[in-house]
Amino acid sequence: MQTGPKARTTVLKVLARFLLSAVVFGMIAWSVLAIYYSNLPAQWRPTLAAIFVAAGLAALFLIRPRHRGLLVFGILFVLLIAWWSAIPPSNDRVWDADVAVLPFAEISGNRIVLHNIRNCDYRTETDFDVHYYDKSFNLDQLSTLDLFTVYWGSPLICHTMLSFGFGNEGNVCISIETRKEKGEAYSSVKGFFRQYELTYVVADERDLIRLRTNYRGEQVYLYRLNAPPDRARNVFLDYLKEINSLKDKPEWYNTLTSNCTSNIRGHTKPYAPHSPWSWKLVVNGYVDELAYANGALLQSLPFAELKKLSFVNERGKLADKDPEFSKRIREGLPGF
Repeated sequence: MQTGPKARTTVLKVLARFLLSAVVFGMIAWSVLAIYYSNLPAQWRPTLAAIFVAAGLAALFLIRPRHRGLLVFGILFVLLIAWWSAIPPSNDRVWDADVAVLPFAEISGNRIVLHNIRNCDYRTETDFDVHYYDKSFNLDQLSTLDLFTVYWGSPLICHTMLSFGFGNEGNVCISIETRKEKGEAYSSVKGFFRQYELTYVVADERDLIRLRTNYRGEQVYLYRLNAPPDRARNVFLDYLKEINSLKDKPEWYNTLTSNCTSNIRGHTKPYAPHSPWSWKLVVNGYVDELAYANGALLQSLPFAELKKLSFVNERGKLADKDPEFSKRIREGLPGF
């Protein structure tokens, strides 16, 4: 058996080739998906994807010396990235009814006027009437910040929402979502490839929470965050800045980098600088556990017990269309 520096050099060469092959394969796979999930005519996409693969493989296997083939492949990939990056988001599409109207805010000192707060009247998950209202809030009354986590399948992944409490003026719940076109379904894979615009749904909790507890049958948990009022206000204003920006300048949703949880972290991180990044922000079904570990949730109970007591589905069903929905789902919860 070969030993010594020569053997180590051989092993390193094999590892380098393996890593290079893995990277190239990943680039080709990404490119195929980027073309397939693009805004090009549907009938062209498979052919164009096949052409790119053929051109890439020809560069890698037919052009010699090998580094020139890699250079040509790299140029092809960069050109594809440049085209893909130039695909513009839009606010001008035929949207699903529940995301057709964008919210926005008017800010005058401590007075906030929120426009287009959604409050759907549901008969079923897919049969509903969409209603909107405007409401004025005093920023000085914003004193609480609550976290909703919503599970619909795997416990590894959840949808996260923040709700801002203005005391007697009520709650404002904001859900960061995909803005789907009419008839369009959600796909995590498509969410990587500029298929959905980003939207912030500003809504009554009788809409966002009741939809999930009463009509979708999803599992909903509600936690009070240990956020001082000044932090809650800063986070809220940061949300409003993005909400107003999206009304004039649309952005793409991304399953990994611009989703419900990553964007919440983007809004809260400047005001909680000692909250470290964690893999639980990606596998976000554990985000409530992470918040507990960081001291952001009630600490007087073990986490498992806190989570069990924070389940609000039955409360949502009982409160249903009650104007005091937000108050009723919070009564008796730990930390409230």
